[in-house]
Amino acid sequence: MAAITTLEQLRAIIPAPSDTAFAKIRPELCEQALAFVSGCSFAILGTSGPEGLELSQKGGPPGFILAPDRQTLLIPEFAGNQFALALGNIVRHGQVALALLRPGTDEVLRVSGRAELEDDAALCARLGEGGKPAKLVIRVFIARAAFHCVRSARRAGLWSPAAWPVPMRISFGQIYAEALARPEVAAVFDDMTDASNAKLY
Repeated sequence: MAAITTLEQLRAIIPAPSDTAFAKIRPELCEQALAFVSGCSFAILGTSGPEGLELSQKGGPPGFILAPDRQTLLIPEFAGNQFALALGNIVRHGQVALALLRPGTDEVLRVSGRAELEDDAALCARLGEGGKPAKLVIRVFIARAAFHCVRSARRAGLWSPAAWPVPMRISFGQIYAEALARPEVAAVFDDMTDASNAKLY
């Protein structure tokens, strides 16, 4: 086995698409993309910063992300782990990429562009949930938008319960106990995590 180190080697395995294939990549949201966003309930936000690339998940009720126009997305920032890694990267660099998911729809909407953070009280209230305003709003200025085909989601059985494995319980208590070499804190951290996770907004 040899590492693929040149574009020529890569294209010998995966041929380049036709020029027309790139027609689906647009500098704005099309009508179908606008409709997709209106039912989106989960997104993965990609940023880059001092530690390298960062992925951050964003979720809410279907339509929690707003598209006030074809070249803008508004994403509320709700309660989280307070690391603010992606948010810090936006402040530093502003370049972002997004994968937006709409439950039951196999296509994924991919967006890239530039983002900024806003704390306008009216806007945070508009995008609030659970009786609370958003803490911040991420405004994304779209440079590229395109739908990704269904193959990955269908191979994964992403929306097919029959294909799902048994749910897995993640113990943050175990993670912290191992990292801190303090086995006695496992139950404490698990209780703290459960209490924190009960507060969605």
